[in-house]
Amino acid sequence: MTEPAAREATAVDTLAEDYLAAAAGLDPIMATTVGLAGYDHQMPDLSPDGHAARAELTRRTLAELDQAAPADQADRVTIAAMRERLRVTADLDALGAPLAELNNIVSPVQEVRAVFDLMPTETEADWAVVAQRLAAVPAALAGYQASLRQAAAAGDVAPRRQVQACITQSEANLGPDGFFATLVAGAGADLPDALRTDLDRGAHAAQAGYQQLRDFLAGELLAKAPAADAAGIEKYGPLSRMFLGATVDLAEVYDWGQQELARITSLMRETAEQIKPGASVDEAMEVLDADPGRGLTGTDALQAWMQQRADEAIEALGRDHFDLPAPVRRLECRIAPTNTGVIYYTNPSDDFSRPGRMWWSVPRGVTTFSTWRELTTVYHEGVPGHHLQVALATYNRAQLNSWRRLGTWVSGHGEGWALYAEWLMADLGYMDDPGNRMGLLAGQSLRAARVVIDVGVHCGFPAPAEVGGGEWTYDKAWQLLTRHGFMSTEVLRFELERYLGWPGQAPSYKLGERLWLQLRDESKARAGDAFDLKQFHKRALNLGSMGLDVLRQAVLDEL
Repeated sequence: MTEPAAREATAVDTLAEDYLAAAAGLDPIMATTVGLAGYDHQMPDLSPDGHAARAELTRRTLAELDQAAPADQADRVTIAAMRERLRVTADLDALGAPLAELNNIVSPVQEVRAVFDLMPTETEADWAVVAQRLAAVPAALAGYQASLRQAAAAGDVAPRRQVQACITQSEANLGPDGFFATLVAGAGADLPDALRTDLDRGAHAAQAGYQQLRDFLAGELLAKAPAADAAGIEKYGPLSRMFLGATVDLAEVYDWGQQELARITSLMRETAEQIKPGASVDEAMEVLDADPGRGLTGTDALQAWMQQRADEAIEALGRDHFDLPAPVRRLECRIAPTNTGVIYYTNPSDDFSRPGRMWWSVPRGVTTFSTWRELTTVYHEGVPGHHLQVALATYNRAQLNSWRRLGTWVSGHGEGWALYAEWLMADLGYMDDPGNRMGLLAGQSLRAARVVIDVGVHCGFPAPAEVGGGEWTYDKAWQLLTRHGFMSTEVLRFELERYLGWPGQAPSYKLGERLWLQLRDESKARAGDAFDLKQFHKRALNLGSMGLDVLRQAVLDEL
């Protein structure tokens, strides 16, 4: 493929680069996550002072953006994208939301531990950096406790269900079988004694930090935590904008979510008939699960299957549908060191020395897997899903500044694209097998149910008639989720807690997909017979991640 011509950097690019560098210094976990080198030995200041420093950076950068003069269209997109992201961040800062952040999936409880998954451990120097970061865990978690305490004094405490989940997760990091002990045990026996001592000392320090956090959560915060899960519509608005980068009519979205769930349910019934005439959806799934050709045993087989399917998709799509540079063609599939049941993607590093990775967190005791359920997930996390969009943006140095390439992730843009990518694979013929198509629809059903539950519970809209109507309760949410979620009870419990503790994020998948489809349809209507799907994808993905309102303007050249 022909490399794009390099664009000359502008003053706006410098502003964006300076912001990203300052943000990385204030949040080394973010820096490691997006692959910026030089911060892997550090932990962020999670205390109120640390949050204040990040809020001041947001305010200062917004003021600079107001004075910025764009030199070209790329600058106009950068200014619009940064302004949108930083304004909603400032709105949440004003609410004190970062101080109280605690949930069962993405909060400092998980992030302080999970960042170690991304750190290289091939060399003695790598392990020395790990030891430094381990030693920094207690101070980071102590600062986090101070923030939670300050938020609690202002009456802002995460729901009791989230506090209890984080107590359990903290406990999983303790003891000889906990994460940190296991991490350093894998360092090998050939390291120098002094480094081995530093690693052991760091692991003990990290465990002590999580022990103190666990005791704080159980002994102090739990008693202050409200039993109610709902965030309320006033808080939900800015949270929805944070995850979508778009303003939506929440009442309309709630009605649409129920209609979409009914549409997908109808498609699942049609597919069940193809699998076994006269079968219900559940019966058709039993037929698929009983098919030995659709099963895997053991995590080694699962990992090998993931890698094979991912590699096949990269090879096939790279021929006809997307231009894939060599670094983007490398995707690693791994079994995660945790047991939540979540499947997720992590970015490549800036120089691609760390490739993009697809992780599967297999619940304890689960040893068998159904490929018909998960092929669509491989496409979601890999190509043409997250890996394609993230790695292409990371690679695009010629056109994008570092903030556009690395420094922003909008859930509605990213997760919406990944669901769009699942349907794209169906449109391209990769999901014609009824079993694989049932897997696609089962995943879509879960994502539509998320819209209904998340928006309905947190905004206080009446529950659907199929669960009895009236006010939402945990039991009504559980009834809807188990009816339309098609996953194990353990995974669905985790999912429901996630929706209740992370308001606004779960609907961003289907709402993002909806906005991507609307953008494609609008682009097609404007272009008429000249519309080219490959060029539409290239144009949109080459912009990098941004809020969906800004994406629409940028693709349609309305900025």
